Amino acid sequence: MDKTYNHLAHEEEIYNLWEKSGAFVPKIEKGKEPYTIIMPPSNASDNLHIGHARFVTIEDILTRYHRMKEEPTLWLPGADHAGIETQFVFEKKLKKEGKSRQDFDGDTLYKMIWDYVLENKSNMENQLRALGASCDWTRNKFTLDPEIIKIVYATFKKLYDDGLVYRGERIINYCPRCGTAYSQLEVDSVERDDALYFLDYGPIVVATTRPETIFADVAVAVNPKDSKYKDLVGKKAILPLVKRELPIIADLLVDINFGTGALKVTPGHDATDFEIGQKHNLSTISVIDAEGKMVNTPEKYIGMSAEAARQEVIRDLEAAKKIKKVETIHHVVGICYRDKGLIEPLVSKQWFLKVESLAKEALGAILDKRVSFASPRFEKIAKHWLKNLKDWNISRQVIWGIRIPAWRCDKCLDWTITDGTLPEKCSSCSNTNLTQDHDTFDTWFSSGQWPYATLKTTKPGDFDYFYPTSVMETAYDIIPFWVIRMIMLGLYSTGDVPFKDVLIHGLVRDKEGQKISKSKGNVIDPLDMTQKYGADALRMGLIWGTLVENDISLSEDNIRGQRNFANKIWNIARFVLLEPKGKRIKRNEDDNWIVKELKITGKKVSRLLDKYRLNEAAEEIYDFVWHKFADVYLEKTKERKPEAQKTLEYVLQESLKLLHPFMPFVTEVIWQEAKERFDSLTLIEASWPKG
Repeated sequence: MDKTYNHLAHEEEIYNLWEKSGAFVPKIEKGKEPYTIIMPPSNASDNLHIGHARFVTIEDILTRYHRMKEEPTLWLPGADHAGIETQFVFEKKLKKEGKSRQDFDGDTLYKMIWDYVLENKSNMENQLRALGASCDWTRNKFTLDPEIIKIVYATFKKLYDDGLVYRGERIINYCPRCGTAYSQLEVDSVERDDALYFLDYGPIVVATTRPETIFADVAVAVNPKDSKYKDLVGKKAILPLVKRELPIIADLLVDINFGTGALKVTPGHDATDFEIGQKHNLSTISVIDAEGKMVNTPEKYIGMSAEAARQEVIRDLEAAKKIKKVETIHHVVGICYRDKGLIEPLVSKQWFLKVESLAKEALGAILDKRVSFASPRFEKIAKHWLKNLKDWNISRQVIWGIRIPAWRCDKCLDWTITDGTLPEKCSSCSNTNLTQDHDTFDTWFSSGQWPYATLKTTKPGDFDYFYPTSVMETAYDIIPFWVIRMIMLGLYSTGDVPFKDVLIHGLVRDKEGQKISKSKGNVIDPLDMTQKYGADALRMGLIWGTLVENDISLSEDNIRGQRNFANKIWNIARFVLLEPKGKRIKRNEDDNWIVKELKITGKKVSRLLDKYRLNEAAEEIYDFVWHKFADVYLEKTKERKPEAQKTLEYVLQESLKLLHPFMPFVTEVIWQEAKERFDSLTLIEASWPKG
């Protein structure tokens, strides 16, 4: 053995050894309970970041542990085309080149993004290898694989045939800059201060933060319990600037305590107003289009941005003496989760999924523990969302994604839905002139089918054997986006839950506890860290000191400290292996003590891993190896090493097994140095220590 451990000299070689061994590829063994993790498919829009490195570490630890327990263990890797997110990243790339999406036709833009994604996907796979991910590359999947798309289409058609999908005109969340609709889950809420304008509507004063939308007003509403307005219900208000009469109506949705207690009803630009409008059969007027420009207004405002129109309308209202007063209001507004700009509520025709029955069944699966959350607080979040979901807008106005298999008849204007095949004629009137919808699916609709879609398209028998999967491990920020939708769609499509356990991990923060971001200059590149300190050191740093479910503070010092531990393991092994292979000799008191402590540690580590307490498991084996094995036992055996050699080799072997899920590279390198002394040719295929 070399005097020092050089990770750069070994990690690629060792990973190739693992792949060639076939250890990553499980076999279906009837009578044995499998252990399955479906990797959350990383967005193929950029390189892996430190958050990805954490989930890879967590899932690889669990995978290696269960594999060593001789369970048929499948960790299925994959990548997500990521719809709007990838297109958004690609458009930023185009902008840097002085171009925009408008410079290309749809087919050309799609091909450009496709090439970009394939390159990123390949890079990501190499990065996963560098982190030590022992996933089954023979089952590697992509959300745009033809067989995956086929399943997505089939699910959509089944939902449509069952009356759960409809085409409707409703108020939706729209980002004019991204050019697409979003579901309620994709809208971030932020608190901010805005001006609240009190406007003269003739016999009544209303308060609004959006005076530019007054031209879309169709009524003024008051709460029927508000006594100060009871005599005005049924009368007319006067819309300022254009002097259009508006009915004054009563509705319980009006907040008595907001502004004056009188609400300008603008169904085209507010979700609550839209609901009021539907109840009272009010018309809907839109004055802001999909590009965020003014339409259907007096001529002077047409074509202005909404923000510019707001300032102009305010000036005109002031000139007309229609602003009674202005206050500052602290409130919550919706912003795009991508570009952080304001979301514009717009009335639009979209494809919607009715979620009530799906959410009810998913909630039931959580309540009766068919799906168990490792952390109660994340279970609470999931249940909250399932109880409050609204119909899901599943169509997106982007090029990059799975195009919706819906064709509109040029004659009767009805829609024909298929499983992806081109229809020969309209399902309503038999006309043969049909045009496919340009919209694509929300990426969460396709990725929400990921567990069963992957296993149905890998190898024969995979779905029947590996589904439902054992655990879904993912980040807490996508519980509503992804986790609950996988439960809903999995139950609907298969009749069973997609996974039995849900393990949520927290964010990686810097040493000060701040969120890691480029703007803060505190980014930790996982690949830089593996080059500098080795993958083992990074992996230990990413789980050390905190539960999986909690945010973790990480610094280069943490990683450097774990590199020191890797070196310690190497030095222990050198001490043991420099001696010729030991002969069986009766153990003395010290030998019996270390073997006893080893078994106690093994039981603790197993128990903690079964409970997903990875940090505590790592700390137990660290304490045993560094302190009990090295500091105590090795010191005691220096004077009697030949007699203790057999015990030294045994304790080293079993310690390497316990360490392997956490620090796979250094442990496998050591194992290969002395495999003739140990009980298997590779450590990755060795059996977990018996209790």
